[in-house]
Amino acid sequence: MALYAVGDFHLSLSGEKPMDIFGDRWADHTGKIKESFSMLNSDDVCVLCGDLSWAMSLDGAEEDFRFINDLPGKKIILKGNHDYWWTTASKMNAFFRKNRFDTISILNNNSFPYGDKAVCGTRGWFFEEETGSPHDRKMILREAGRLRRSLDSAGNAEKLVFLHYPPLFQSYICREMTDLLREYEVRLCCYGHIHGSSCKAAFNGWNGGTEYKLVSADWLGFKPLKIAE
Repeated sequence: MALYAVGDFHLSLSGEKPMDIFGDRWADHTGKIKESFSMLNSDDVCVLCGDLSWAMSLDGAEEDFRFINDLPGKKIILKGNHDYWWTTASKMNAFFRKNRFDTISILNNNSFPYGDKAVCGTRGWFFEEETGSPHDRKMILREAGRLRRSLDSAGNAEKLVFLHYPPLFQSYICREMTDLLREYEVRLCCYGHIHGSSCKAAFNGWNGGTEYKLVSADWLGFKPLKIAE
């Protein structure tokens, strides 16, 4: 049993959103994902850090979720900025039950135990989204609230945090997120969202007692990163 993380599958199995237009690295990326997940066992857990499907609705995302569900191991999903299909937890859980997608769980105002640790997280927010506007501030505070609820739900377990947006990027720091990580003594934070040449500018390392890891699929070569045994 092991815990993994990867983000940004950007699936479009029933649509027309080819990813290879973003470079050779994305050619046959679904095949690469399937091959890399073949190394996982049925009791392994993988956190998928957002931007899972280009679909605009749950029904439109059915084939993408079938692909995700059929990958080995259990998957914990969180929202990314391109996950327009995302709706309420009750509607998503009903959709998963209807389609017998029984290997997928939703990380949203909650947490999941993993041994003596807990998987916590939320989407987060980022400076590129209407920097400084009232809407921007509202969203940052909303996401910070969701992260706090997730962390609180984990009790005394060691907390591992998974986000979509990076809390740190070049000179940008999302204090609302990093302050929470420091308050709850979170030692690991994984995030996605960053792609291509921008990955070289992403922060990977320690800051304020927390280790940050970029887990975007193209950065990892479409191979989930092992987080814990």
